[in-house]
Amino acid sequence: MERLIVLFAMSLLTSLSISFVHAAADPASLWTDGYCVQKTAQTPPAGAQAVTAYIDGTWKDFPLVSFPQSFWDWNRSRRMEYLDVFREMLEKGREASRSPNLAGPHNGIVATYGEARKDSGFKLNNAVKGMGFIPKAEYMDELISLLTKTKDSPMDERLSILEGLYTKAEQYFAADRLVSLELYSEPGFATQTFINQMINPACVTVFLDIPTFKIKQIARVLHPSDPKLSPYEAKVVQYVNLIHSYFHGSFDRDFIAVLYFNTEVYDSSPGRTGGKGTKLSP
Repeated sequence: MERLIVLFAMSLLTSLSISFVHAAADPASLWTDGYCVQKTAQTPPAGAQAVTAYIDGTWKDFPLVSFPQSFWDWNRSRRMEYLDVFREMLEKGREASRSPNLAGPHNGIVATYGEARKDSGFKLNNAVKGMGFIPKAEYMDELISLLTKTKDSPMDERLSILEGLYTKAEQYFAADRLVSLELYSEPGFATQTFINQMINPACVTVFLDIPTFKIKQIARVLHPSDPKLSPYEAKVVQYVNLIHSYFHGSFDRDFIAVLYFNTEVYDSSPGRTGGKGTKLSP
């Protein structure tokens, strides 16, 4: 009899385990009155040395780390190449000798882990996200004003403005975070990245290039309609939507912004002189 009870209990635990593994997130629960509010990460106040996030059932502080100089140099160099390609395309049209390279700093490959969507048995996800720098707080108003005033200027003028910003990237941009947009999630539909970051903000970003870097990060999701955004958060949403429209044209709405706070940085470059996964941050 005892053996039967033990077998029944084991069977019940196995069944519960399988159900848990395949439990699917309900995207509707992530929305209130048409906007989402991430409750698992906090935007650090000005001057903070750490970002706070809810990971594995506990609120923890993760130290903020800055990009090494090698990251700045690589990022700037590749972005300047992008601008050169677009200039050639403007001048020569279809006769241009090259097209934009999809590899490089703009396209971060983001790995996340949270809750499975209803159409999947996996919580793990990977997605390519357009990524860029975000201004330091003290330059936010200045750069928002610059982009607003020049957003309808000819493309060659806008390319020159971007070139000027990248030339002085360390001066204008925050050294411990990147920014992106969540273009597709809205009430009624959610990407797997969005679900994961709302539930578990820990993520890892890598870049397809040589040299290349791996950054372990905390993702902070900011919806433009959230009335409780801080002044800084609201400016982040405004800036990233502006810079996106600056290059891709205007859109009929603002998209969700995602701040990626650096907690660990690695040199993942291959080869004899590459870092091969060497940690660069403290």
